[in-house]
Amino acid sequence: MGEWQYIRTEIADKVAVLTIDHPPVNSFNKQVVTELDQAIDQLLADDEVKAIVITGGGTNAFVAGADIPEVKALLDKPEGGYAAAREFIKRGQGVNLKIEKAAKPIIAAINGFCLGGGLEMAMACHMRICSDRARLGQPEMNLGLIPGWGGTQRLSRLTNKGKAIEMILTGDMITAQEAYRVGLVNKVVPAGVVLKEARGLARKIVSKSKFPVAAALRAISEGLQVTIEEGLEIEAGQFVGLADTEDIREGISAFLEKRQPQFKDK
Repeated sequence: MGEWQYIRTEIADKVAVLTIDHPPVNSFNKQVVTELDQAIDQLLADDEVKAIVITGGGTNAFVAGADIPEVKALLDKPEGGYAAAREFIKRGQGVNLKIEKAAKPIIAAINGFCLGGGLEMAMACHMRICSDRARLGQPEMNLGLIPGWGGTQRLSRLTNKGKAIEMILTGDMITAQEAYRVGLVNKVVPAGVVLKEARGLARKIVSKSKFPVAAALRAISEGLQVTIEEGLEIEAGQFVGLADTEDIREGISAFLEKRQPQFKDK
């Protein structure tokens, strides 16, 4: 794997753990985002990886937002901040779209403060396991900004319009328990076992064939952008595309023979 300053990766049992390690709160600066983008590319291209867990280094934060001094420096450029701001936004949006559209499941293991761009990245992940001590929020309004890496779009899709507006306009943080109640995270667990739970979930998924996993992710993601009728066509196309795989025959045979399937990703 690549050598990075702020990103660490570890692969075991076809599950990759990607750790963002930028003390003290794993904030996003240009270098962190560039390395994250490169690491995601490598893990998605690695045939030995069937699922990815993203977490933050240390115990205080998953990612506590953008590196504010760097943002200020971008906006204070003598030639004007518009172009720099747009580049900053497009870079973050691009990484999050890559995560959201990945054919491999990506799980956020939220081990602490998950704010701003950190929450936007977590929302782009397919699932979220959250520490009971975590705090989540979109505090950009407190800086005279709005979320720019997908927060205004994904938060309302994962929760509801009213809750998204409340969180974004107030900039207030919510507890892990409230995040679970409004559908923002899949599960809340004690602080010390977040990564273990996320890895366990990933291992359960990688025991399946990679083809229906990718097909389901694609059908769900693309179906949310269209009408129900168009979504059903997408689903049908993905289903039919699995018909010639060896794994579909193995899965059906194993069921009829009352045994565990042995998928080979073929």
